Amino acid sequence: MGRKWIAQVSFAALAAQAALVIAQEAPVATVAAVPEFAPRADEGAEQRAEFRTLDEDVQGLKKEVLDLNRDLFLLEEELLFPSNTQTAVFISMDVGEFFGLDSVELKIDNKDVSNYLYTERESEALLKGGVQRLFIGNLKAGEHELVAVFTGQGPHTRDYRRAASLVFEKGIGPKYIELTISDREVKQQPEFLVKEWE
Repeated sequence: MGRKWIAQVSFAALAAQAALVIAQEAPVATVAAVPEFAPRADEGAEQRAEFRTLDEDVQGLKKEVLDLNRDLFLLEEELLFPSNTQTAVFISMDVGEFFGLDSVELKIDNKDVSNYLYTERESEALLKGGVQRLFIGNLKAGEHELVAVFTGQGPHTRDYRRAASLVFEKGIGPKYIELTISDREVKQQPEFLVKEWE
């Protein structure tokens, strides 16, 4: 019985050693490398060219939209203010030592048509030679009266309010009127003129 048990133990030990040797000698399985999906050099160039043409198309569309917007604006003005009834009033300033413009109120035939409050930046733009369109509208042919009331700071920073008026004849075709604020150095006072453009 003792020899049988020793034989069994020895056989079990040998089997364990053989399994260990087989495990050590077994070839190690290698994992196949994962292929890399890098874009080809010519593919990147194709994408850049495609984006470039897309960008050019977008810029072209922007320009077309701006042109269309300008054309629509001109068409809208022609429809709303036909040239045979159109009347436009502009304002300009010269020098500006004796008057700082705050606001202008415009009446045509005793009806308020415009009331504009100026910022300091807008007043400076007028002093630098800018011309602002104060009003555009339709008037029938015939005689009309325009009254402009100017409010601002006069000489010695006093509040100043003056009016200027013009009776004009509206014929066939557009009519353009300019309100001009200038300095009268002789009297050291601002002067307000209303004149028609020829």
